[in-house]
Amino acid sequence: SVIALAAKAPDVRNTKHNLSASGPGSTKAVSESQVCVFCHTPHAAENAPTALLWNRKLSAATYTPYTSASMEANAAELASAPGGTSKLCLSCHDGTLAIGSVDVLNGKAPATIIMNGTAAGGGMPPGAGEQTGFTRNLGVNLTNDHPISFTYDSALAGKDGELRVPDGATVGNRIAGVSPKPKLPLENQQMQCATCHDPHLRETDPAKGNGKFLRANRFQEVAPTGGAFSASNDIICLACHDKAGSTWAGSAHANPSVADETYLDAAATQREFPLGAKVWQAACLNCHDTHTVQGARRLLREGTDSIGIPKSGGNSAIEQTCYQCHSSAGESILASVAKVPNIKSDFSLPRRMPINVQPGAHDIGTAPLPQAGKDFAESQQAMGKTVPGNRHAECTDCHNPHRVIKNRLFNANSGIPDAAGTHNHAAGHTNIASGVLRGIPGVEPVYGSAAFMSNPSSYTVKRGDGGTGASTTVSSSYVTREYQICLKCHSDFAYDTPPNLGDSPGGTPSGTNLLTKYTNQAMEAQAPLAHKGEVSTADSGAAAAFSTNNHRSWHPILDNTGRTPAIRGNTNPNNWLAPWNGAADVGNQTMFCTDCHGSATATNTVVPSGGEDGNPWGPHGSSNNFILKGQWNQSVGTATPDALCFRCHQYDQYANPNPSVVQKSGFCCGGMGGGMGGGVGGGSNLHIYHAGRVQAFGGVYRCSKCHVAVPHGWKNKAFLANLKDIGPESGLPAGTVKTQPYSQQPYYLGAWLKVDSFAKSGQWSAANCGGVMMGGWMSACGAAP
Repeated sequence: SVIALAAKAPDVRNTKHNLSASGPGSTKAVSESQVCVFCHTPHAAENAPTALLWNRKLSAATYTPYTSASMEANAAELASAPGGTSKLCLSCHDGTLAIGSVDVLNGKAPATIIMNGTAAGGGMPPGAGEQTGFTRNLGVNLTNDHPISFTYDSALAGKDGELRVPDGATVGNRIAGVSPKPKLPLENQQMQCATCHDPHLRETDPAKGNGKFLRANRFQEVAPTGGAFSASNDIICLACHDKAGSTWAGSAHANPSVADETYLDAAATQREFPLGAKVWQAACLNCHDTHTVQGARRLLREGTDSIGIPKSGGNSAIEQTCYQCHSSAGESILASVAKVPNIKSDFSLPRRMPINVQPGAHDIGTAPLPQAGKDFAESQQAMGKTVPGNRHAECTDCHNPHRVIKNRLFNANSGIPDAAGTHNHAAGHTNIASGVLRGIPGVEPVYGSAAFMSNPSSYTVKRGDGGTGASTTVSSSYVTREYQICLKCHSDFAYDTPPNLGDSPGGTPSGTNLLTKYTNQAMEAQAPLAHKGEVSTADSGAAAAFSTNNHRSWHPILDNTGRTPAIRGNTNPNNWLAPWNGAADVGNQTMFCTDCHGSATATNTVVPSGGEDGNPWGPHGSSNNFILKGQWNQSVGTATPDALCFRCHQYDQYANPNPSVVQKSGFCCGGMGGGMGGGVGGGSNLHIYHAGRVQAFGGVYRCSKCHVAVPHGWKNKAFLANLKDIGPESGLPAGTVKTQPYSQQPYYLGAWLKVDSFAKSGQWSAANCGGVMMGGWMSACGAAP
């Protein structure tokens, strides 16, 4: 239901600012009946500009003002804040002066009014606790309070990018003797407490909750449109903060057709929201509070790591703001979380993004770009480029909460929500970014060489929001692909030295798969156009002797492979599981990083458990190392049909020694029939043949015997390891020969395969493989593997 409209009345007598004995609040005089005397006097008032016959001394406290990396206001003004009439408010609300101490009372000066309900010393009572977001004892630390005493004009609006230009009617300078007055008045062009608050106002409709003395609506009254500010319809925040207009209005946090969840009564009462308030109505107040818990950044509600309820102080923890809603039933502040992704539980899994690490420098608005805060852009240094210890994650690395939409595609019409904001995981799979990634920055790698182990020569920063119907081309100025978001952290864009495994809490332990350092995914996943299809290349990074019928391989994260069933030798598309097995899609489709990385899924699928409203899709956390959806280690093979590989690749066609049906694969050869023994695949599917041969010799068939251990991309076709061509990937000259088995981080994990020459798909033979016939894998002779 929509919160009913009601007028605000200038009726200080019936507000908590009536501190007389007749006042309605718990803090009031024992016997003093005068209402105005606590603030005003007609004689002997304070000699302070615009002080309005002020009857109180101003605090001499030293304040710590609000600041942020994206604050574009005058730094000197912010540093000297507070000033102007804001000092009048703080003479009570900073808690340093006794509320009953006035300059003049009944002709006597100074005077003290005896009070009830004050703190020790007569100051502002702590309420829920001085460091919580549910107190109005603001203290002298104003870092958790809305900035004040700064110039707000068209220049500031232009620098910020999401502020409205003061129009003189809604927001404008209040000039004595000039009417009409602006609804939200500036004082000498500066934002002050009184810009938003009028201490005399009373909300006349009890159903609307505490009006907080605001000059405009505390809640969104009707569905936002994103157009000009409507004093009757819009929350007061939107009078100044445009938030990209219609983009915010269509976001999953503002759209009534999406954000229709209702607050629990206890949560609404604590926040002084009306009972039955919905998420779209609370709007900005879902995540922000203009006077929030101390320690929180960006006025984020409950945004600290305090374990108190309510939180009291602590270190900044942006994710805690998100966890208010994005958690399990019983933890969430919402009455129903059926359609709200439970992110908190994923971040509690054994392997998780390092979201609870607080080195202090990771922050939006730090990028050396204009309007960086608007686009949540961070500097490379803030992400760890020159400060390795700063490697950690925040929700705002991947999501812009003002722009996320519940649609399959980032450029969809948010007015027509889809079943979810995650990508469409159906046939014809693409890597185009989904609605939950809309409007967050990323990077596109620029390559100077196709050779494996050559890092990108540079990165193009992608930022902004293309809007509904925007182009999906990879060259767009804004993010159009999920990998562009992932690579801004998981590449040398964000580090000089690859991070160590195990450095972060919840990270994969050092030594897993023999790894001690992470790899550069931008280097690995390169998809060179000249390497698509079935070609010979001389620039893959393989030694010159292994260039014929050889090329780079990659999972189609950045681009498709071009290796269609026909090019693979009429491969049966059903070697893959749905949705990867469309006859027209194999070789032409692309995929997401999150098709492999995310919370563990059921066997034979990468779709999160529980369907659309089940586990979240993203790589927040997992029970598996490397935040993978399935197991991946040196044991993966015949004995692990539920491993990661077999959530996309058909186990029966890749690792089962005795499948009921044999389908032709690109790894086949008509010259190697079933008569060679061990396995029913014969020459039509040499994966099955090999599995059978290994089983016949009593060995263990493992993927990493032939394929590299980090399958993002590789110098050889089909991710094939080649012990006759160990090179720079192991710190050795190209063409170095190693004996089997060979392990060397990051790419070799018990590798056996030696290749004399590479064959075209469908034309492999025993002559292509070196060693003693692979130790017996491909013939009846030789020692058991």
